[in-house]
Amino acid sequence: MKPSLPIQPTLLALALASAASHSFAAESVNTDTSAGNTANSEEDVTLSAGQLSPLVVKGKTYRNTATKTQLDPEETPQGISVVDQEALQQRGTETVAEAVRYTSGVNTELRGGAVTRIDLFNIRGFQNYQTYYDGLQLLYNDWNLQPQIDMAAVEQVEVFKGPTSTLYGSMPPGGMVNMISKSPQKESKSSVEVTLGSDNKRETQIDSTGALTDDINYRVIGLFRKKDGQATTTEEERIMIAPSIDWQISDDTLLNINMYYQKDPSMGAYTSLPSKGTVYSNINGSLDSDAFSGDADWNTYRREEFLLGYKIDHTINDTWSFMQNARFMDATAYQENTYIGSLSDDETTVSRRAYLTDESSKGITIDNQFSGVLDLGETEHNLLIGVDYLKLKSDILYKDAATSSINLYDPDYHQISASNLDFTFTQDITLEKEQTGLYIQDQIRLNQWILIAGGRYDKYHSTEKGYKTSGDINNEVEQNQFTGRLGVLYKMDNGLSPFISYAQSFEPVSGSDKDGNAYDTSTANQWEAGIKYESGRTKASLAGFQILKENVLTRDPNGTANDKIQVGEIRSRGLELEIQQQLTPAINWRAAYTLQDVEVTKDNSGIEGNTPIWVPDQQLSTWLSYAPQDGQLTGATFGTGVRYVGEMELNSTNTDTVPSYTLVDFSVGYDLAMLGSKWKGASVRFSMNNAFDKTYYSCYDEENCWYGADRSFELTGRYEF
Repeated sequence: MKPSLPIQPTLLALALASAASHSFAAESVNTDTSAGNTANSEEDVTLSAGQLSPLVVKGKTYRNTATKTQLDPEETPQGISVVDQEALQQRGTETVAEAVRYTSGVNTELRGGAVTRIDLFNIRGFQNYQTYYDGLQLLYNDWNLQPQIDMAAVEQVEVFKGPTSTLYGSMPPGGMVNMISKSPQKESKSSVEVTLGSDNKRETQIDSTGALTDDINYRVIGLFRKKDGQATTTEEERIMIAPSIDWQISDDTLLNINMYYQKDPSMGAYTSLPSKGTVYSNINGSLDSDAFSGDADWNTYRREEFLLGYKIDHTINDTWSFMQNARFMDATAYQENTYIGSLSDDETTVSRRAYLTDESSKGITIDNQFSGVLDLGETEHNLLIGVDYLKLKSDILYKDAATSSINLYDPDYHQISASNLDFTFTQDITLEKEQTGLYIQDQIRLNQWILIAGGRYDKYHSTEKGYKTSGDINNEVEQNQFTGRLGVLYKMDNGLSPFISYAQSFEPVSGSDKDGNAYDTSTANQWEAGIKYESGRTKASLAGFQILKENVLTRDPNGTANDKIQVGEIRSRGLELEIQQQLTPAINWRAAYTLQDVEVTKDNSGIEGNTPIWVPDQQLSTWLSYAPQDGQLTGATFGTGVRYVGEMELNSTNTDTVPSYTLVDFSVGYDLAMLGSKWKGASVRFSMNNAFDKTYYSCYDEENCWYGADRSFELTGRYEF
């Protein structure tokens, strides 16, 4: 067994207190979060010089990810991090993985820098492919068809940490990522951006919003991007358009209709590389970071996704309101690819197999929320009662064939064609899953105390039917689960808010044991305690947590090598610190630190006591922004960031580790209006990621490693009118 994590909260508490002590004397921003005075405001907030901007998401249908209400997330007794629009723009983010790089508890780019077709994170030690968009799940078929949202359409990203099943149903216990879309505005405003960058990048963005009538506001966002992939011979291309309207039907009713269409004709590489030549030395030398184990004539990934949704926000009376949030999805993906096998004795050549997948998915998600504010005695109750439902049907064709090997040090990228492939394995299946959840939550205020209590009951059903070369497939999962959540926070007059919470989550498990008994649901629970601080120019949070995941599949000691039983257990515990501080009117500083210990605490497969892959022991990031208020540099903005990711295990047996790494990013922008009135609305920005071109890696095991993202840069010209 690994030794317990040497947690020393005193040191981090000192850092938190130090940040608070450096807050400049200033008038506090009005952050009144009583009903009707939160995120539904469409007016800009005027701030005293140097104060932190409060969280303001413009759009009356916005709901805080951590509570599904419009209540302040800082009053939530559980970890939540917000990446706002300013940070997204300054860092030049394209993907949600890039957006959360500077967030505590989150490890991204698990399959390296060349793989951009999926959103995959490790949050508090647990892998998560499941993302949300405006509070609704982006329906993923667990194969290769995962809908993605481009950051051009996103206002901000919210990371809700720890078990979230009480509000969202089935979910890995580490947490979730929710992207908040850009919403229609009454004030007319349009912008055009043109970007050129490394890897032959060419990109154009448009964003236009305003009023069509007194009651209808619109927004249209569009994007075209094309560039070379990091892996040699590969390309990435994307076309996206996202129109939406807000219709104020009456004083009490708002209807939002939104659409998102994205076409990805090409999405780079997905193949891995062996550990020898990347993490380990190779007798032939190290492979280049653009090395590719695939084939230019058999490397295709085409995806098309269409999302159509609506939100109705209706005020019933002075106490109750109702919101319905719904979305339909229709998506397809076709893939031709390879995967590697063993490395030859001379360490030059890897064996390969070629495969294709042809996938289509259709689904619907809907969330009905009744919320009310009631005063009972000295307590204020913010009640939430909801019913949500999702259904997904996905057809998947998979074919697999032997193919030629490739010499990684003298590659021939034109060896494979469809005509010379003999597919010896075929799988043709239809997946269907359906989930219905009933939930209730009460957020209670009593003077300076805030209590959240919630519970949820889910019915989950899924089927997998079809055939494969070895026989028919007919699997079914039907599992029901109750999850709960309880937390308390105390708001002190000096801006400090200590809290403690308990939360549960669940994940359905398919299959059965050797006796034919269906597996039960895998469950998890978390204890979390910490302190949040907000006053003047400083926001900070410090949290300690422990998550225990149970009913994990492991080998059956009384069965064959393929027989599984549910006695496995994984424990994750750690500390997270986040600080945002306006050091002066011109300088803003953000920092995040993570210390975690994740361990397999019960297992029959020989990995008990080990740490899962993709879990760094420590992470540290910081971003410093400088915007001169006077002098010749007025109008310029400078930003620089440092990201440290600690070492990770190379494989599940923990025979070796992937080295830690430190990366540096920076950004420089300038408002051209400072040159004269004729330049009003024009600005430029130059940003660079991994500025010193640091080589780093991520690995699944010895046969599957990936290079991290190379140095990249871009120059963007923007015109607003």
